[in-house]
Amino acid sequence: MFLRICRTLVPRYRQEPSNVCGLESICSISILFFHSTRKSKPNVALSEYLINQHGFSPEVARKASSLKIFLTKPERTDSVLSYLKETGFSKTQIERIVYRYPRVLFSDIENLVKPKIKVFQELGFPRSDFVSVISADPWILGRSSDNQILPSLTVLKNVLGSLPLVSKVVKMCGNLLKYDLEKTLVPNIELLKNCAVDYEQIVNYVLNFPRFFLFSPENIKGFIKRVDEMGFDKSSRMYIVAIVVMSSMTEKKWELKLKVFKDLGFTDEDIRSAFRKMPQSFALSENKIREVADILLGLDDVDVPYIVNHIELLLGSVEKRLKPRLEVLAVLESKHLLKKKHALCTVLKASNDAFLKRYVDPYLAELADTSLVKNSFCDVKGVANSIKSTP
Repeated sequence: MFLRICRTLVPRYRQEPSNVCGLESICSISILFFHSTRKSKPNVALSEYLINQHGFSPEVARKASSLKIFLTKPERTDSVLSYLKETGFSKTQIERIVYRYPRVLFSDIENLVKPKIKVFQELGFPRSDFVSVISADPWILGRSSDNQILPSLTVLKNVLGSLPLVSKVVKMCGNLLKYDLEKTLVPNIELLKNCAVDYEQIVNYVLNFPRFFLFSPENIKGFIKRVDEMGFDKSSRMYIVAIVVMSSMTEKKWELKLKVFKDLGFTDEDIRSAFRKMPQSFALSENKIREVADILLGLDDVDVPYIVNHIELLLGSVEKRLKPRLEVLAVLESKHLLKKKHALCTVLKASNDAFLKRYVDPYLAELADTSLVKNSFCDVKGVANSIKSTP
């Protein structure tokens, strides 16, 4: 067929010498196509292969096939999946890895997959730990074992002191194996130590807020400077809390928080005092700060100094703690059921069980007929259940 087409084209090109190059191009492309078509192996649809050959769920198979890659060497994919299974990864974990990092299916197992797992094994990580770490962040398999994974794990081991703690923090933040920790975590720890922060407290924050230590040292210096400008005592155990809170927002966002407090009537000294007492309250959204403060300021005997002295009240849930408790208290006071006036902060800060025992359980009958039931809960037990579920 191809030769017949060429024969029909040749006479026409003989009559038009200027088109000889065009004929040569057509023939070359056609011959190349004909030649390659005959010799190439049929490609395999990745999604069908994963479902039919390895029992993958359709969702994971579709995700993997989104790379638009056909399997020309299924045996490579077979070897990767078999190796992961033999190493101790469960079917669920393997599917999670493929779903989040489908390129692993086409990786060279000897040069790209095994070396990463070997690092964990040689450092002494239990199988269950490194399997969990890699499943949580399969992009680890795409990072350099010598330049990223090994140095980072070594630094973390030196800082935290044990492999279980390293496993815990890496599962929480896989990016720790992406950064050069000698240029981020290590100098940041030294900065905090130079600010008189207790080393045990620093380690605790590495475990619970690892992303904070991935800031550049210059950024950390900036956060420290802003905290110091608020008059913070460096010997306070809240000092590192304040620095971490400061790191959670840009300078523009910080200014917006300050504006909210000022709009509510807080003076500059009020704001500094509140921040030194409970820096976490400044991590709340502007809407949350405004909503809680407006409710509190609408109560008798509550003013800005009161909120400053009890700034932790801003942290409570409006719908699950603040409103239900205030409504219960208002009902009990209106019916003169309380023998003495109870301090607001005591009512709002009490544990759920303590609040129920003191203010709800003894007055179930009296509370049943109030708007509390109609507006907020389906019955008085709903009041108790709502309070018990308060975070």
